[in-house]
Amino acid sequence: MTTSVDLNADMGESFGPWNMGDDMALLEIVTSANIACGHHAGDWDVMAQTMRAAIERGVGIGAHPGFTDLQGFGRRRMQLPLESLGNLVRYQLGAAQAMARANGARVRHLKLHGALANMASEDEEMAHACYAAALSVDPEIIIMVLAGTAQQQAVAELGCKAACEIFADRAYRDDATLVDRSEDGAVIHDPETAARRMVDMVQAGAIVTETGKHIPTRIDTICLHGDTPTAVEIARSVRRSLKDSGIELKRFEGTPI
Repeated sequence: MTTSVDLNADMGESFGPWNMGDDMALLEIVTSANIACGHHAGDWDVMAQTMRAAIERGVGIGAHPGFTDLQGFGRRRMQLPLESLGNLVRYQLGAAQAMARANGARVRHLKLHGALANMASEDEEMAHACYAAALSVDPEIIIMVLAGTAQQQAVAELGCKAACEIFADRAYRDDATLVDRSEDGAVIHDPETAARRMVDMVQAGAIVTETGKHIPTRIDTICLHGDTPTAVEIARSVRRSLKDSGIELKRFEGTPI
Protein backbone atom coordinates (compact mmCIF):
# COMPACT_ATOMS: atom_id res chain seq x y z
CA MET A 1 0.00 0.00 0.00
CA THR A 2 1.15 3.56 -0.72
CA THR A 3 2.22 5.18 2.55
CA SER A 4 2.67 8.71 1.20
CA VAL A 5 1.11 10.78 -1.55
CA ASP A 6 1.35 14.28 -3.01
CA LEU A 7 -1.65 16.59 -3.42
CA ASN A 8 -1.62 18.85 -6.48
CA ALA A 9 -3.99 21.49 -7.85
CA ASP A 10 -4.29 23.33 -11.16
CA MET A 11 -4.13 27.07 -10.50
CA GLY A 12 -2.96 30.46 -11.71
CA GLU A 13 -5.93 30.36 -14.07
CA SER A 14 -7.30 33.85 -13.43
CA PHE A 15 -6.86 36.45 -16.18
CA GLY A 16 -6.63 40.21 -15.61
CA PRO A 17 -9.71 41.21 -13.56
CA TRP A 18 -11.40 37.83 -14.16
CA ASN A 19 -10.97 35.47 -11.21
CA MET A 20 -10.91 31.67 -11.35
CA GLY A 21 -10.73 29.61 -8.17
CA ASP A 22 -9.34 30.30 -4.71
CA ASP A 23 -5.64 29.70 -5.22
CA MET A 24 -4.55 31.15 -1.89
CA ALA A 25 -6.78 28.75 0.05
CA LEU A 26 -5.66 25.77 -2.03
CA LEU A 27 -2.00 26.63 -1.49
CA GLU A 28 -2.53 26.09 2.25
CA ILE A 29 -3.63 22.50 1.51
CA VAL A 30 -1.68 21.11 -1.45
CA THR A 31 1.97 20.11 -1.76
CA SER A 32 2.35 20.81 -5.51
CA ALA A 33 0.87 23.50 -7.80
CA ASN A 34 0.36 23.26 -11.56
CA ILE A 35 0.47 26.86 -12.74
CA ALA A 36 -1.12 27.96 -16.02
CA CYS A 37 1.27 29.42 -18.59
CA GLY A 38 -0.96 32.00 -20.26
CA HIS A 39 -2.34 30.00 -23.18
CA HIS A 40 -5.44 28.23 -21.85
CA ALA A 41 -5.64 30.58 -18.86
CA GLY A 42 -3.61 32.92 -16.70
CA ASP A 43 -1.33 35.82 -17.57
CA TRP A 44 2.16 37.00 -16.62
CA ASP A 45 1.00 38.84 -13.50
CA VAL A 46 -1.15 35.95 -12.28
CA MET A 47 1.71 33.52 -12.94
CA ALA A 48 4.15 35.63 -10.91
CA GLN A 49 1.72 36.13 -8.03
CA THR A 50 0.81 32.45 -7.86
CA MET A 51 4.43 31.34 -7.94
CA ARG A 52 5.40 33.76 -5.17
CA ALA A 53 2.53 32.49 -3.01
CA ALA A 54 3.57 28.87 -3.67
CA ILE A 55 7.19 29.63 -2.76
CA GLU A 56 6.14 31.28 0.51
CA ARG A 57 4.24 28.13 1.48
CA GLY A 58 6.85 25.60 0.38
CA VAL A 59 4.64 24.22 -2.38
CA GLY A 60 6.33 22.63 -5.40
CA ILE A 61 5.94 24.54 -8.68
CA GLY A 62 4.89 22.93 -11.94
CA ALA A 63 4.25 24.27 -15.45
CA HIS A 64 0.72 23.60 -16.73
CA PRO A 65 0.72 24.08 -20.53
CA GLY A 66 -2.41 23.74 -22.65
CA PHE A 67 -3.78 24.56 -26.06
CA THR A 68 -3.96 28.25 -27.02
CA ASP A 69 -7.64 28.56 -26.16
CA LEU A 70 -8.48 31.25 -23.62
CA GLN A 71 -12.14 31.35 -24.60
CA GLY A 72 -12.56 27.59 -24.26
CA PHE A 73 -10.30 27.30 -21.19
CA GLY A 74 -8.16 24.79 -23.07
CA ARG A 75 -10.94 22.21 -23.09
CA ARG A 76 -11.57 22.20 -26.84
CA ARG A 77 -9.70 19.59 -28.84
CA MET A 78 -7.31 20.94 -31.46
CA GLN A 79 -5.18 19.30 -34.13
CA LEU A 80 -1.54 20.42 -34.37
CA PRO A 81 1.43 18.82 -36.12
CA LEU A 82 3.63 17.06 -33.58
CA GLU A 83 6.56 19.45 -34.19
CA SER A 84 4.33 22.45 -33.53
CA LEU A 85 2.86 20.76 -30.47
CA GLY A 86 6.36 20.26 -29.09
CA ASN A 87 7.19 23.92 -29.64
CA LEU A 88 3.94 24.94 -27.91
CA VAL A 89 5.03 22.99 -24.83
CA ARG A 90 8.58 24.41 -24.96
CA TYR A 91 7.24 27.96 -25.25
CA GLN A 92 5.01 27.67 -22.19
CA LEU A 93 7.56 25.78 -20.10
CA GLY A 94 10.15 28.45 -20.90
CA ALA A 95 7.81 31.18 -19.65
CA ALA A 96 7.19 29.28 -16.43
CA GLN A 97 10.92 28.71 -15.90
CA ALA A 98 11.71 32.39 -16.41
CA MET A 99 9.06 33.50 -13.93
CA ALA A 100 10.11 30.92 -11.34
CA ARG A 101 13.79 31.81 -11.67
CA ALA A 102 13.03 35.52 -11.31
CA ASN A 103 11.35 34.68 -8.01
CA GLY A 104 14.20 32.53 -6.71
CA ALA A 105 12.60 29.15 -7.43
CA ARG A 106 12.49 26.49 -10.14
CA VAL A 107 9.90 24.51 -12.04
CA ARG A 108 9.98 20.96 -10.64
CA HIS A 109 7.40 19.33 -12.87
CA LEU A 110 5.18 19.63 -15.93
CA LYS A 111 1.56 18.58 -16.34
CA LEU A 112 -0.53 18.95 -19.49
CA HIS A 113 -3.88 20.70 -19.22
CA GLY A 114 -7.41 19.96 -20.40
CA ALA A 115 -7.99 18.74 -23.94
CA LEU A 116 -4.24 18.51 -24.56
CA ALA A 117 -3.92 16.15 -21.59
CA ASN A 118 -6.98 14.11 -22.55
CA MET A 119 -5.76 13.65 -26.12
CA ALA A 120 -2.29 12.66 -24.89
CA SER A 121 -3.85 10.12 -22.52
CA GLU A 122 -5.29 8.38 -25.59
CA ASP A 123 -2.38 8.85 -28.02
CA GLU A 124 1.10 7.73 -26.97
CA GLU A 125 2.77 9.40 -29.96
CA MET A 126 1.25 12.74 -29.01
CA ALA A 127 2.21 12.30 -25.35
CA HIS A 128 5.75 11.37 -26.39
CA ALA A 129 6.05 14.53 -28.52
CA CYS A 130 4.91 16.78 -25.66
CA TYR A 131 7.14 15.17 -23.05
CA ALA A 132 10.21 14.88 -25.28
CA ALA A 133 9.84 18.62 -25.97
CA ALA A 134 9.75 19.40 -22.25
CA LEU A 135 12.77 17.19 -21.62
CA SER A 136 14.68 18.96 -24.40
CA VAL A 137 14.34 22.13 -22.31
CA ASP A 138 15.00 20.46 -18.93
CA PRO A 139 16.13 16.81 -18.89
CA GLU A 140 15.59 16.65 -15.11
CA ILE A 141 12.00 17.88 -15.06
CA ILE A 142 9.41 15.52 -13.55
CA ILE A 143 6.58 14.67 -15.94
CA MET A 144 3.21 14.29 -14.22
CA VAL A 145 1.03 11.79 -16.09
CA LEU A 146 -2.50 10.41 -15.89
CA ALA A 147 -1.89 7.02 -14.30
CA GLY A 148 -2.65 3.98 -16.41
CA THR A 149 -2.94 5.84 -19.75
CA ALA A 150 -0.86 6.40 -22.89
CA GLN A 151 0.82 9.25 -21.01
CA GLN A 152 2.34 6.74 -18.60
CA GLN A 153 3.44 4.54 -21.49
CA ALA A 154 5.20 7.53 -23.06
CA VAL A 155 7.24 8.41 -19.96
CA ALA A 156 8.14 4.74 -19.50
CA GLU A 157 9.52 4.76 -23.05
CA LEU A 158 11.40 8.02 -22.43
CA GLY A 159 12.85 6.76 -19.13
CA CYS A 160 12.43 10.18 -17.50
CA LYS A 161 11.41 11.18 -14.00
CA ALA A 162 7.67 10.79 -13.59
CA ALA A 163 4.78 11.18 -11.16
CA CYS A 164 1.58 9.16 -11.66
CA GLU A 165 -1.62 11.08 -10.95
CA ILE A 166 -5.21 10.23 -10.08
CA PHE A 167 -8.15 12.65 -9.81
CA ALA A 168 -10.21 13.32 -6.71
CA ASP A 169 -13.04 15.06 -8.53
CA ARG A 170 -13.34 13.14 -11.81
CA ALA A 171 -14.95 9.82 -12.74
CA TYR A 172 -13.01 7.17 -14.66
CA ARG A 173 -13.74 4.97 -17.65
CA ASP A 174 -12.61 1.34 -17.70
CA ASP A 175 -9.53 2.25 -19.82
CA ALA A 176 -8.29 4.64 -17.06
CA THR A 177 -9.18 7.76 -19.04
CA LEU A 178 -11.52 10.39 -17.60
CA VAL A 179 -15.24 10.47 -18.28
CA ASP A 180 -15.95 13.42 -20.58
CA ARG A 181 -17.15 16.53 -18.75
CA SER A 182 -20.26 16.62 -20.95
CA GLU A 183 -21.52 13.38 -19.37
CA ASP A 184 -23.53 13.13 -16.15
CA GLY A 185 -21.40 12.25 -13.13
CA ALA A 186 -18.11 13.13 -14.83
CA VAL A 187 -17.26 15.74 -12.19
CA ILE A 188 -17.56 14.88 -8.49
CA HIS A 189 -18.68 17.81 -6.36
CA ASP A 190 -19.29 16.20 -2.97
CA PRO A 191 -16.21 16.53 -0.70
CA GLU A 192 -16.90 13.38 1.33
CA THR A 193 -17.43 11.25 -1.79
CA ALA A 194 -14.18 12.54 -3.28
CA ALA A 195 -12.26 11.89 -0.05
CA ARG A 196 -13.59 8.35 0.34
CA ARG A 197 -12.69 7.52 -3.27
CA MET A 198 -9.13 8.77 -2.82
CA VAL A 199 -8.49 6.79 0.36
CA ASP A 200 -9.90 3.67 -1.31
CA MET A 201 -7.76 4.11 -4.43
CA VAL A 202 -4.53 4.93 -2.59
CA GLN A 203 -4.98 1.99 -0.21
CA ALA A 204 -5.82 -0.35 -3.10
CA GLY A 205 -3.02 0.96 -5.33
CA ALA A 206 -5.56 1.11 -8.12
CA ILE A 207 -7.91 3.38 -10.05
CA VAL A 208 -11.54 2.51 -9.34
CA THR A 209 -13.73 3.17 -12.38
CA GLU A 210 -17.41 4.06 -12.73
CA THR A 211 -18.25 0.37 -13.12
CA GLY A 212 -16.23 -0.63 -10.05
CA LYS A 213 -13.32 -2.06 -12.02
CA HIS A 214 -9.92 -1.86 -10.30
CA ILE A 215 -6.95 -0.89 -12.49
CA PRO A 216 -3.71 -1.47 -10.54
CA THR A 217 -1.35 1.49 -10.89
CA ARG A 218 1.38 3.46 -9.19
CA ILE A 219 -0.10 6.50 -7.42
CA ASP A 220 2.23 9.40 -6.61
CA THR A 221 -0.14 12.36 -6.57
CA ILE A 222 -3.81 13.32 -6.36
CA CYS A 223 -5.23 16.19 -8.41
CA LEU A 224 -7.74 18.68 -7.00
CA HIS A 225 -9.09 20.94 -9.75
CA GLY A 226 -8.96 24.57 -8.71
CA ASP A 227 -11.92 25.60 -10.89
CA THR A 228 -14.41 23.16 -9.33
CA PRO A 229 -17.00 25.08 -7.21
CA THR A 230 -16.29 22.95 -4.14
CA ALA A 231 -12.55 22.72 -4.80
CA VAL A 232 -11.34 24.00 -1.43
CA GLU A 233 -13.82 21.84 0.49
CA ILE A 234 -12.80 18.79 -1.55
CA ALA A 235 -9.12 19.54 -0.96
CA ARG A 236 -9.58 19.85 2.80
CA SER A 237 -11.70 16.70 2.97
CA VAL A 238 -9.21 14.64 0.93
CA ARG A 239 -6.24 15.88 2.96
CA ARG A 240 -7.98 15.17 6.27
CA SER A 241 -9.16 11.69 5.22
CA LEU A 242 -5.74 10.67 3.93
CA LYS A 243 -4.04 11.75 7.14
CA ASP A 244 -6.69 10.04 9.25
CA SER A 245 -5.98 6.85 7.28
CA GLY A 246 -2.27 7.02 8.08
CA ILE A 247 -1.17 8.22 4.63
CA GLU A 248 1.60 10.84 4.75
CA LEU A 249 1.32 13.94 2.56
CA LYS A 250 4.53 15.04 0.85
CA ARG A 251 5.85 16.14 -2.53
CA PHE A 252 6.57 13.36 -5.02
CA GLU A 253 10.17 12.39 -5.76
CA GLY A 254 9.69 11.78 -9.47
CA THR A 255 11.15 8.32 -10.02
CA PRO A 256 11.12 6.70 -13.49
CA ILE A 257 8.35 4.23 -14.31
